Amino acid sequence: MGLIKAAVQAVGSTLHDQWKEYIKCDDLGNDILMKKVTTPNGIISKDSAIQVAPGQIAVVFENGKILDATAEEGIFTFDNSSSPSFFAGQFGEVFKEMWTRFTYNGGTNKEQAVFYINAKEIMDNKFGTPAPVPFQDWSHPIPNQMTGTVTPLRVEVKCFGKYTFKITDPAVFMGRIAGTAEEYRKDEICEQMRSEVVGAFQNVLNELGTEAHKTPVLELPSATDEIKTAMDQKVFDQPIRDRGISLVGFVVESVTLDDESNKKIDQYELGSNSYMQQGKLVGSFGDAVVDAANNPNGTMNGMMGVGMVGMASGGMMQGAVAGAFNNPGTTMQNIQGGAAAQPAVGAKFCSNCGTPATGKFCTNCGTEIK
Repeated sequence: MGLIKAAVQAVGSTLHDQWKEYIKCDDLGNDILMKKVTTPNGIISKDSAIQVAPGQIAVVFENGKILDATAEEGIFTFDNSSSPSFFAGQFGEVFKEMWTRFTYNGGTNKEQAVFYINAKEIMDNKFGTPAPVPFQDWSHPIPNQMTGTVTPLRVEVKCFGKYTFKITDPAVFMGRIAGTAEEYRKDEICEQMRSEVVGAFQNVLNELGTEAHKTPVLELPSATDEIKTAMDQKVFDQPIRDRGISLVGFVVESVTLDDESNKKIDQYELGSNSYMQQGKLVGSFGDAVVDAANNPNGTMNGMMGVGMVGMASGGMMQGAVAGAFNNPGTTMQNIQGGAAAQPAVGAKFCSNCGTPATGKFCTNCGTEIK
């Protein structure tokens, strides 16, 4: 049994009267993915006409087995005495596989129908990340003065956009999703697909945030080609492909940073200069020295923290501080007071606390100066 392409002039001619039934499917639009069409008695007689419109795939079933299929537009005559024609074009091998897969010994009673599958690109499917997604933003690099390298600024983004998809394997689509339903609409699968698209997109974001791509976060809406390429190369949409469906278009319409990420970028813009960062480090070191001077547990315990700071800063100011504390005439008051606190040559020192003395008694502890 098979389909035979009818002559173009047969449409509207006297040959039209010879067709016992005329089976067709109205345009499936953007919402119907598959629709079943049959005759009133469920039998497709010999020499019946089957019309296939542009963007449609026609699959002829009988008792649960596929008789023939075509993705070629036109009018076909159903001939139950001929072998499958498989006027399929790009779907030729797929239809042959379908015919083999669905063929089995059926009953004597016939139940015939044509399942029309939407072969057009299904448009206007929205997606959005329900929660902020981490992204490594290389447009705001952070220099590491210890290693001489840079690392990206970590931000959290929300993305919204649209995608399109297309049925690329009718056999898998019918076998795993649509079956032999009277009608299968995209809203029956779009919610599941939306979740899988978001999951695939998060993987794409991780890829675009690597050192190999370094895509700036605010340029994601214009990175359509990079997004689709990364998705295809890494096959991030494998669960969708496993249903005989492929993503065709993918567009990011908007990117929104969360409050914390906006704050990070603002701080970066105000103090991104490496010298400013170094100044902050030196300032922190100086604060640690002052804290050590005021440490009630003693100078040595206080300076242990300063030593840790010095190690973390790659040795910055270590020499200066170490030199100061290796000088037996140096006190914490000297360090805090700066040059004005340096003792004069030949000055006396308190025998109790070591403070430079200018009178008969120590101004720090009151001990008599001898």
